Amino acid sequence: MATIIADNIISPLGFTTDDNYQAIVSGQTALRHYNSANGVPFPFTAALFSDAQTTALQMEGYSLFESVAIRSINAALQQIAFTPDSHTALIISSTKANVGLLTETTTSEHVISPGVAAQAIADAVGITTTPIVVNNACISGVSALITAHRLLTLGIYKHCIMCGIDLQTPFILAGFQSLKALSETPCRPFDIERLGLNLGEAAATIVLSNDTKSDTIAWQINSGCVRNDAFHISSPSPHGEGCTSAIRQTLRDIDKRQLAVINAHGTATMYNDQMEAKAISNADVANITVNALKGYIGHTMGAAGILETILTAKALDHHTIIGTKGFDEMGVSGRLHIATTNETTEKQSFLKIISGFGGCNAALCLSKSITTHTLVKKHQPTIIHRIKITTHSVEIDGQQLTTTDSGKTMLTALYKTHVGNYPRYYKMDGLARLGFLASELLLKDMSNDTHCAVVFFNKYASLNADRAFLHTISDANNFFPSPSEFVYTLANIVNGEIAIRHHLQEETCFYVLPEHDEQTMDNIATATLADTETDHLLYGWLEYTDDNNFYAELKIATK
Repeated sequence: MATIIADNIISPLGFTTDDNYQAIVSGQTALRHYNSANGVPFPFTAALFSDAQTTALQMEGYSLFESVAIRSINAALQQIAFTPDSHTALIISSTKANVGLLTETTTSEHVISPGVAAQAIADAVGITTTPIVVNNACISGVSALITAHRLLTLGIYKHCIMCGIDLQTPFILAGFQSLKALSETPCRPFDIERLGLNLGEAAATIVLSNDTKSDTIAWQINSGCVRNDAFHISSPSPHGEGCTSAIRQTLRDIDKRQLAVINAHGTATMYNDQMEAKAISNADVANITVNALKGYIGHTMGAAGILETILTAKALDHHTIIGTKGFDEMGVSGRLHIATTNETTEKQSFLKIISGFGGCNAALCLSKSITTHTLVKKHQPTIIHRIKITTHSVEIDGQQLTTTDSGKTMLTALYKTHVGNYPRYYKMDGLARLGFLASELLLKDMSNDTHCAVVFFNKYASLNADRAFLHTISDANNFFPSPSEFVYTLANIVNGEIAIRHHLQEETCFYVLPEHDEQTMDNIATATLADTETDHLLYGWLEYTDDNNFYAELKIATK
């Protein structure tokens, strides 16, 4: 098990974990109403840094995104006088990273690459290993914690620093508005009157170690799991299969009676809250108290999973379950006990659950106990199939496939020749098309009972789709953000498309690296295959910067 040895939260409520916890436990909220702000021409409620806070956080020579992350990481490291070494990993979890720098006049791939931002953060805090960005929609924070836990228990690293961070920009606000997901009033998780979510911005850092004294009482990660609904790219399954499966697998070896609380995602959107309630009931944990924290700090996207994990652990340190701000009357099915006000408990374990676009769901169980560190055996992936696609060629298992034309036209010809019966292909963005075609050619002979995870890497995330969506919001007098364009600005949607096509309900995740790094990719592949229910893995590099510049090099591996 991996042990938490330090943490920090920077949010509009304060710049330390204690500041944030004390504000929240006393009922304060960072949510504020804005008639228009951040360059968007519509009213909304959100938890945003003030101008004074932004000035205090900004560091010379870094973007605001990088600055806030660096400050949060350094604040955590100062608690333990820890100096990162060659056995230390840095994992950044973020949904949109530096996308706020993308404008009509500034479209440099280098400027907005999440991988480049992660490298700048790594250099600033003294990390020498390749930094990893988890770009897995709203479950990014919990995905990062699960990835870190595996990397530590496999002995690949001794320490992992996770920083979840997202800042709100016109790009993101307009995107959620296009989906009709925003509430102009404070959000009300699980409530019958809920109208939608409020966005928030924050950075939250956890330092995990597999190299601490064995007699220390501390918070440890017991288990975690990611599962896909294989239902829809932007709507959770009404039956909650993915979330249910993630909870069941995570709690498989856990005494449920020891759980103090289930900290839910609780976005206050109609479908998410209902799905979570269904999954909690289906997983036979409806008797455990449930809470949600979005009413205090909003939906902080890539920071949410880490921030809410820290706050839940901090509350249980004080024998407290934080009440769900905004909840009044049950608005979901099932007999859940939603904590409306702060409650007391002596239990020292909890379950964190979360879900996001692309059909992804995650669950994580932590407990405060005497630390134990056991390394598990690594199973190096065995590669059974490979595919390489460039702008003008396709190679499968070393054999060239006959192609015509080049670029986007070549991909369409490949689809017509080798697939042809999945019209949804034409709705996809370039990254999803590239991943879809590569997976079709690799998975065509795979057995229907195969349990296959899907993990992709690149440097520029969803750059091509980001540019397309930017065009729909570039004119304040002609402001019509496109929901279909926005959904594909989440890089992990390609994983969701493949999961739906092949009904793959195992783990899906998208990672961004500063450069193509085979060793880091293989390390994460090994960590993914540590999931006991996964027997195959589709993984590799998948980059699509524009219709004439793309590259895929994917593999199917087994244990």
